Amino acid sequence: MVILLAIAIAAGAYFLGGLNGAIITSRLVYREDIRKHGSGNAGLTNFLRTYGGKTVVLVILIDVLKAAGPVIAGGLLANHFLTYGEAADRVIIGQMWAGLFTVFGHSYPCLYGFKGGKGILSAGTIAIIADWRVALIVWGLFFLGVFLTRYVSLGSIMAATAFPAAFWVLGLDLWATLIALVCGAFIDYRHGGNIVRLIKGEERKLSFGKKRGGDDA
Repeated sequence: MVILLAIAIAAGAYFLGGLNGAIITSRLVYREDIRKHGSGNAGLTNFLRTYGGKTVVLVILIDVLKAAGPVIAGGLLANHFLTYGEAADRVIIGQMWAGLFTVFGHSYPCLYGFKGGKGILSAGTIAIIADWRVALIVWGLFFLGVFLTRYVSLGSIMAATAFPAAFWVLGLDLWATLIALVCGAFIDYRHGGNIVRLIKGEERKLSFGKKRGGDDA
């Protein structure tokens, strides 16, 4: 029963996670595919650099809702069907399990040829739902990194690395912490190219306005 529940949550979260806000918005509004511009990444930063900020709210709304839905549902299902630990532990395990596969779906969506974004907004949404203290830490580090350096990728890497650390420091459930570790490591892996460019001094800094091109986070 537990295995079937885990598979069902993972499958639903993966497919919903594949509903990419940048791709959907670029197709609906601009009749284009964001992946054919800039770095080719279907992420928020590449969208902002390509089309500017006029429709970025729609991208954020889609990506937040598609992550929030399965994460909330995963927590409710886990709390109802699992017998492990306290209710709070069951809920956060279900939330993190669903969140992990939402990030997988966002990064490798079967609906779009397995070519998606890097999952930082999805992970940030998961953090907000799972524990406000974790959200405060990871979002705080993200904005601090971007504010100080104007490298969105660096802020994203800092946040992803801090994600499991925040779970551990706050003493949250071990299984949820391990899932957060996998999620954070996966997002750092997705930023491998950015890490190389940061080391070489070739990473582009965040700029506003309508621009075609650039490496994104």
